[in-house]
This record gives sequence, structure tokens and C-alpha cells, in this order.
Amino acid sequence: MFSLTGSLRSRSPHMSPMMFKTLDSDAPARIHRRWAASLLALSVLVASGSCNGGPTPEDGTWELVHAGLPAALLSVWGTSSSDVWAVGGDTRDGAGPFVVHFDGESWERVETGETQGSLWWVFGFDNGPMYMGGDGGVILRYEGGAFTRMQTPGAATVFGIWGASPDDLWAVGGDSDSTGGFAWRLVGDEWIEEPTLPSDVPGQAAIWKMYGAGPDDAWLVGSSGVALHWDGNALTPGDTGVGSSLFTVHERDGRYVAVGGLATGIVVEHDGAGWTNATPEPPPMGLTGVTLGRDGSGVAVGSFGVVMARTEDGWVEEDLGFTVPQNLHGSWIDDEGGVWVVGGETFTLSLTDGVLLHYGQSIPTEGL
Repeated sequence: MFSLTGSLRSRSPHMSPMMFKTLDSDAPARIHRRWAASLLALSVLVASGSCNGGPTPEDGTWELVHAGLPAALLSVWGTSSSDVWAVGGDTRDGAGPFVVHFDGESWERVETGETQGSLWWVFGFDNGPMYMGGDGGVILRYEGGAFTRMQTPGAATVFGIWGASPDDLWAVGGDSDSTGGFAWRLVGDEWIEEPTLPSDVPGQAAIWKMYGAGPDDAWLVGSSGVALHWDGNALTPGDTGVGSSLFTVHERDGRYVAVGGLATGIVVEHDGAGWTNATPEPPPMGLTGVTLGRDGSGVAVGSFGVVMARTEDGWVEEDLGFTVPQNLHGSWIDDEGGVWVVGGETFTLSLTDGVLLHYGQSIPTEGL
């Protein structure tokens, strides 16, 4: 766990109101059971002093850095603990998507030049450039302190961007939660459709995210149980063992983890031999984001403020020490092991009430 002392815890196809209009009737009981299981796991870990490579109590605590922001934050990424970017919904103030940057001392809102639309993902490279993708097929490249809007092959929403290098970059997304799935590749300065995408995908699914270990090993996950593997030559269907949406996939040290689910969360892992179901029992609420850290650690986030930590005993729900009523949508782990989590009101089309959480040494909140 990340803490042993009471601290760790547009159109929205990911989290549309239709998806969540009916939750399990035993949801309150499941929440109570999860808290009981979390407390039991906490006591075991305190007794053993083991946390499987995650931060230890002296590393810091969880804190709610920002709440009530003008738009939900949907993705967070950076090059270091003093260069962190988060992107999100349209603030409807004429300045377009909500983009914020942290330089280690203060926060600032950064205007992209777009006047409307939400951004769903941010990804980049240590020495640049950085890319942001979102509504209407928008992909923005940030380099040298300036944003450039790139030409793209379509107008569907870009939900994920990943690349093995600045010369090997992908974008994925879809029209809705069940159609229009696409995979684009950047060739020079031109985004083109990947020709090996199975022909049945656009009519049956969206592709939510992509992540890889290198140029010849990456996974794409989407709705309706769609999972595709890239081997450097072609995309081929894979089997994760689940038939519902997997919203995010991440990789570190040869291990892949993908998370998803709606009212009930799903966790699947791939260690090189195949996908296995790693969902804890009782299962968490629906999960939307996941990031792996050093030494087998990891964090997964989802509905109604749920945060899960990957430990030597599996995935365990965290006690943040405070309540987060909003949905948590994305996560990132920095070079020092600090954990960054973003979210907001993602069950509605307005994408409001953004929040940002951090685990590690306390960080400044000035600027927003």
C-alpha cells in the first residue's frame, strides 16, 4: 500500500450517465465489505512492515491538492515531479479545455489556443514533444512553449495517445462508447489510419487506450471486451478473459495491467504468458485509470473516489484519510514515486468539479 498510517487513499463515453443510471442494489453493502477488507489488509501490512516497493510512511501522505476546479481533470502526465501536466473538460469560458501545469512551486492554467472542447489524454517524452488528444479528433502538439493543432484523419474523440519514441507515436479513440474505434499512427507530421486494425472494430467498439513496452510490443483496449496486440507489424485480437470495457492499460518491467468495468471494477494482468483476472474480492467500484510503478507497485482509480494499490497480496483499496465524492479518472507516478490522481464529475456531460490528489511530500497549491 502507499500508506500504512491512515493516509493513502463533451461527451463522456467512459462514464456516460446512461452507463451508470442503475448501480448494484447491494452497492452500500459492497462498499462496507471493501472498507472492512481494506482495514484488515492494512493491519496485516502494518504488522509485516511490507509494502512491495511502494512509498513508505516517511515518504509522505495523501492530500487533496485541488478541489472544485472549473472542469474535471481527465489525464495527468509529466517528465518529473516538478513538471506535471493535467488536462480535462471544457470550462465554457471561451478558453476551451482546462489544462494545468505544475513547475514544482506553483500551478497555472495554460491556454492551448482552442476555444472549445475537452481533452482526454496527455502523453509525451522527457525531451519533448508532448501531445494532448480530445474531442473532435483534436491532437495538440506542445513543443518549444507553443501549441500546434495537427491534422488528423477523422473527427472522433481521441481518448489515448502513446508512443515508444517521438518517431513512433499512436492515437486511439472512437465515436461513442460502442462504435467508431480507430488507431492512428504519426508518420512524419501526418496522422494516418493503421491499416491492420481489424475491420469489425469500428462498427463494434471504441478503443479507449494504448500502452506498450516498446515498438514491437503494445496493447490496445476498448469497449465490448476488445483487446488488440501490436507486434511491430500488425494488430491482432487478444483475449483478456473479460467481455466488458477496459478503459486503461499500462506497462512496466514486462507486466501489463488493464482496468475497467462499470458498477463493478475489473483488473486484469499480463506477465508475458497471457492475461489473468486479478480483480480483488470483493471487487471495487468501476475503475478508469491505472499506472504501474517501481518494484511491482501500482495504483488504480475509479468511481466515487476509489483508489486501489497493487501490493504483494494483490490489489487493495486505499484509505485516503478523507472522502472524495467525485470520480477519479487518471493517474501517473513520477520519478520519485509520487502518485498523482485526477478526476471530477465525469458521470455528466458537463465534466465539472475537478479534483487533483497527490501522494508523497506535500506540494504547493498556489496558482489555481
